[in-house]
Amino acid sequence: MKKEEVPQDESGLSRANIKEVVYAVDNDGKYGKALSSGWEAKTIALNESLELIEEQLQETIKKIKQGVLSPIAYYMELQRMDVVVLSGYVGLWQWRVKRHLKAKTFNKLSEKTLKKYAEAFEISLEELKNPKI
Repeated sequence: MKKEEVPQDESGLSRANIKEVVYAVDNDGKYGKALSSGWEAKTIALNESLELIEEQLQETIKKIKQGVLSPIAYYMELQRMDVVVLSGYVGLWQWRVKRHLKAKTFNKLSEKTLKKYAEAFEISLEELKNPKI
């Protein structure tokens, strides 16, 4: 595609005033970098993935209110983390982080362990214990 044909459609990127680098052909026929604020196909895919993330987050909130999951699951999803990433941040084995996702186990955690999670999520200990959901 030619540089002047690089899509500049309204997207999540353009609303955040972010440009994406793409490669395009200049007037001399050479490839070079060009900035794009988005294009329709990418916007559709991005919006669908964000809707899916929101649905998963709502399901997690429901399970926390039912006493099945711990607030760790909420903050983990909110910050787009998985068990592998979170275990690296808190310095715990993955199997331990998985256990801490259960409400019963979470309620028995020490202050020291809870502080590790609060620091990883960049929230206060109080916010971790009592999320505003």
